[in-house]
Parts: sequence; structure tokens; C-alpha cells
Amino acid sequence: MKIVVGTRGSNLALTQTNMVVNMIKNKFPYIDFEIKVIKTKGDIIQNVAIDKIGGKEIFIKEIEKELLDGTIDMAVHSMKDMPGELPEGLKLSHSPAREDYRDVLIVREGIESLEALPKGAKIATGSKRRKYQILRHRPDLEIVPIRGNVETRISKIETENLDGVIIAAAGVNRLGLDLGKRMFHLDKSIMLPSPTQGILAIEIHDNNKKLDEILKAISHRETEIQGTIERAFLSRVGGSCKVPVGAYAQVVEDKIILEGLLGSDDGEVLIRKSITESIDRYEEVGYILADIIMKEMAI
Repeated sequence: MKIVVGTRGSNLALTQTNMVVNMIKNKFPYIDFEIKVIKTKGDIIQNVAIDKIGGKEIFIKEIEKELLDGTIDMAVHSMKDMPGELPEGLKLSHSPAREDYRDVLIVREGIESLEALPKGAKIATGSKRRKYQILRHRPDLEIVPIRGNVETRISKIETENLDGVIIAAAGVNRLGLDLGKRMFHLDKSIMLPSPTQGILAIEIHDNNKKLDEILKAISHRETEIQGTIERAFLSRVGGSCKVPVGAYAQVVEDKIILEGLLGSDDGEVLIRKSITESIDRYEEVGYILADIIMKEMAI
């Protein structure tokens, strides 16, 4: 049996894809794999802000077309890059355990913490969610746009004379980057993550029962509950890269604690709420909190 896997060509995308392939091989050593690199619009257009060229779909549309055409059997994505709704005929299969969900601040040498950033420090991020949350905490910062893969963004601290960049901890961890005392984790009280940050999405044809059954062997139940809840929140608020959206679901014994964030395009309005529900209602929780926040935004 052979499985053809589609992925973007960045170091992180290939690392994540190989992680998934190796997990499956450990369970099913007889399966052969072919990895097919597919360039997406987001990879080709590097010098324009994401919200100016489209939403989250700019990183996956070309890959999904190959899935629908049958030239690949499955695709590995960062789940946070997935829009709330999928094309007809495709589904998300099982996910392995989540990486660190937090964002991190990576700074130039000599800065010892977020609070130690000098007044007016220049911090780069390509995300409105990150931009407006960090400005709530430090209104004096100068936030500048940035694009590129993980390594490129970090290198721009030197090449573009930045004081720091904000990126996802998961990418840094999966790439095994050792940034020592230059990296600081941002608590979710300061920076609520993007919905499903740190979770891998494995996308397949919705009628491919055999592959779905194979992927069940690498599934992590708590991660999949978190993914369902946070994607429900994203779907309900119509999340894209055009407005700030954050969400994080905690599974605590038989309870779900969900925190959600939604803001206006310009960041003037930023509403954050949390709810606690029984784990039995996990499929509804994301929608419930989204409705509460959207109602408040409309007032």
C-alpha cells in the first residue's frame, strides 16, 4: 500500500509531514509513502500582508485541489491555517497530540523579558490577533508587518533591525530551534492563541474510510476535542486573517473551559470572554461562546 502526502515546501511543513509519516510507519511498517511538495499562493506571494491577498485559504487551496483531483491521498497542515469551512468532499481526519499552544516573543540579544523591551520597541508580526493583543499589554510598542517562514522571521531581527518577533511556540519546538534566553513564552492572559494553534490537521477525502481508520492509530483524544471546539468557534465568527480571532479550550476532568477573543478590523474593539461547560457538550461549546461574543460586539 502506498500513500501520497501533500504538503507545502517550507522546512516546518516538511518537518511536520515527516513527523506524521513516521508516526504512521511506526504502527504500519508495510505502508509506503511519497511526499509531494505543492506551492500555494501564500508561498508564492511573500511581500504582501496575508489579509490583503486572501484569508487562511492562501496556504491550502492548491493542496486541497490536488486532494479533490486524487493526485494526493492526504495532506498535512497546521490546523490554524485551515478556514472554518472545508470544501465539499474533504474532511479532517484524526490528529496526533498537540504541541505547545502558546505564542513566543523572540528578541534581539540583550533584552531580558517582554517588560524589559525599551519604550517604542519595534516588534514584528503578520497577525492582527498578535498585534492588537500585545498593544493592549504594551501600547507603546511599534508593531511592524512581517512574512516568511519561521527561520526567515527570526533572521529579520538582525536584517531589519527589529527588537523582536512574535511567532508560534509550536513551530520553534518542532524545528528544534535553540533560542536560549532570547525566547519568552507569552501567557494566554496576555496573548490568547489562534484557534487550534499547535494542532496538526490531516485532511483526506471524506469517503476514504480505509485511510481514516489507519489515521485513528495516531489519534489523541484530548487534542481532537480541543480542535473540534476551537474550530467551531472559528467557524461561527467567520474567522479569517482579516479580523483578530483567538481561542483556547482546556479539558479539565469532566469540564471544558473555553476562552475566546474577537476583535474589529482596526483593533479598536477587542472582546474576550470565557465559559465553562460539561465535556458532554464539547461539540456545542465553541458555537455558544462565539454567539455570546458576537452579540456583545453588535451592541
